[in-house]
Amino acid sequence: MADLTFPSAVPAATAVIACGNPTRSDDGVGAEVLRRLAASGHGADPTRVALLDAGTDGVAVMFAARGCRRLIVVDASNSGSAPGAVFEIPSHELAPSPARPLASHDFRWEDAIAAGRRIFGEAFPTEVTVFLIEAQSLDFGIGLTPPVQAAATKVAHRIAALLQDEPALETAA
Repeated sequence: MADLTFPSAVPAATAVIACGNPTRSDDGVGAEVLRRLAASGHGADPTRVALLDAGTDGVAVMFAARGCRRLIVVDASNSGSAPGAVFEIPSHELAPSPARPLASHDFRWEDAIAAGRRIFGEAFPTEVTVFLIEAQSLDFGIGLTPPVQAAATKVAHRIAALLQDEPALETAA
């Protein structure tokens, strides 16, 4: 019988996970935030910070967060707010995702957080912060619009501040 426990790779203290589709203009903002964090040295020590571009794979979010102390998710939003607006949503403000039957392409980061908490229990981070950046364009295309590009810089700086002095995750030897 197959082992379906999917032991995670050596987890980091914090997983920073980008969601979105970079071929839909501003929907690729999460990946841009990760690029900026990597360029400033974040993710160099995998016991402290793991950077993952999950694209549109919500299941990857769930498994990548397993074993971490903290999870930070970055995604685009389409709420009708001003393009480039940034929303920082801490754990206690995240509404639980209702249990619903999902096809894999419908499984988003909010579903991943809810499912991860149910499936992995204490092995799933309790400290979760979600950064949503309001998109100006979700049309097919590569690259970010100017207000979203500016917001990516702002969010990368905010996450870098959160990661400052992040201790390594201690693992059993």
